[in-house]
Amino acid sequence: MSLISKIRCALTLGQGLLIENKTLTTTDDPISFFKAWLKEAENSGIILPESMTIATSTPQGRPSSRVVLLKEVDQKGFVFFTNYGSHKAQELEQNPFTALLFHWNMLQRQVRIEGKVERITTEESNAYFQTRGRGSRIGAWASHQSQELDNRETLVQRVKYFEDKFAGKEVPLPEFWGGYRVVPERIEFWQGKADRLHDRFIYEASENGWEIKRLNP
Repeated sequence: MSLISKIRCALTLGQGLLIENKTLTTTDDPISFFKAWLKEAENSGIILPESMTIATSTPQGRPSSRVVLLKEVDQKGFVFFTNYGSHKAQELEQNPFTALLFHWNMLQRQVRIEGKVERITTEESNAYFQTRGRGSRIGAWASHQSQELDNRETLVQRVKYFEDKFAGKEVPLPEFWGGYRVVPERIEFWQGKADRLHDRFIYEASENGWEIKRLNP
């Protein structure tokens, strides 16, 4: 075993999922489980532990992915925000299913989430939008996200236009900007272990709550 492998194993020593024989000894609620792991990632010093890869695809099955930031998580699901005209939003409108991936390398942990996507309410989007810095709110108005830009000066001019337009005023929520909620159907927790004998447990939504299964590494 290499030195790097030994260090990684030391970091994850004793960090098993505490699930055996398909019965959780910690919690049968994957959202609470996820929040606990996210908190540990925050406490570990990882930069932007809320970063997640989101995968989308066209109706024809052509995939794409990018990294966004998780902004809210509760029993209803995982929320992120975007321009509704962006590439990812357009694919989600056509094919409202997605997969999320959190990867916390320092802790040798991953969480994979699959589910259906729905828009959150305008009121919910506005509540978050007003917490953003003024520059970010102006930027949301100025950016035609994912569309071709002839040169950066055009973007700078649009920013100046909206700075002037909203001077001395609150910056309102654009009608083309807001949040999506990923309603989870499958959540997998992955904990790295020595010799690649990793711990993997998956929660699958059912009519009776969550079913829990152990997977081979």
